[in-house]
Amino acid sequence: MAQANSVACFTSSMGQFCIELFETQTPITTANFLKYIDSDAYTNGIFHRSIPGFVIQGGGFKVVDGTSGESLVAVNTFSPIINEFKISNTRGTVAMAKLGGNPNSATSQWFVNLADNSANLDYQNGGFTVFGRVIFDGMTVFDAIAKLPVRNLGGSLTNAPLKDFDGVHAALSNLVKIDRVEVTDATGIFSDSNLSFAVDIGTGQMYHVSLQLVSDNPSYVFQLDPASVVPLSVSPGNIATLSNSTSQLQIPSVMIGASSVVKNVVLQLTDAELYKFTLLSFE
Repeated sequence: MAQANSVACFTSSMGQFCIELFETQTPITTANFLKYIDSDAYTNGIFHRSIPGFVIQGGGFKVVDGTSGESLVAVNTFSPIINEFKISNTRGTVAMAKLGGNPNSATSQWFVNLADNSANLDYQNGGFTVFGRVIFDGMTVFDAIAKLPVRNLGGSLTNAPLKDFDGVHAALSNLVKIDRVEVTDATGIFSDSNLSFAVDIGTGQMYHVSLQLVSDNPSYVFQLDPASVVPLSVSPGNIATLSNSTSQLQIPSVMIGASSVVKNVVLQLTDAELYKFTLLSFE
């Protein structure tokens, strides 16, 4: 059974950011990413590549404790996965890194697009698989990383961003490090005035949709974005329902921030022609 999109929230030395994972569109890539999270591959990991105006990349290296102190080691990788390119590499999207000339070579490394890189990355090497997007205010973290000085530390760390760097001595403590990763499974996600979720419309048909917040006074009113409607062939394990008898939309849980989830969200269809819904209640 498919699940609703999971959200992975990372706590880093530059702040917290969350990534919505596109499990419906890119199931293989998402499962791979979650496998690395479950194995703690990204805990104490670093961002080893910063190209301002282009990408911030991580997932390849982590800081470990040893008998002689901390050291930087490569992440232990699983088998490469099949390329699943479907979604454009626009600003805020998260994609897998891979070897040149080999579309099916992605393992642990991933990057965040700082700009609209679709003209380049959508056509290069079979297209780079976008499997998620940075939500809430997470892009402020990556924009801040992009402003840090970079240094060539050798090997794959030719453009390593450094925090609190004195300009002379680069230490492991200067690397941008991920301290913790937590995964949340919510029915819906509210970010940038958009409420996205999977829904059973009561006729045996299921869709992934987005509602745009169009008014917040005196009531919260959302309107369906027709372009967002994607049919689902498999029922998610965490899904909203639309009642044909009451025209009420019930969403079991909605993530509204990195550590905030509201439950039992109920909206009423108040304009059937324009597909507008008014918020009635939540817990």
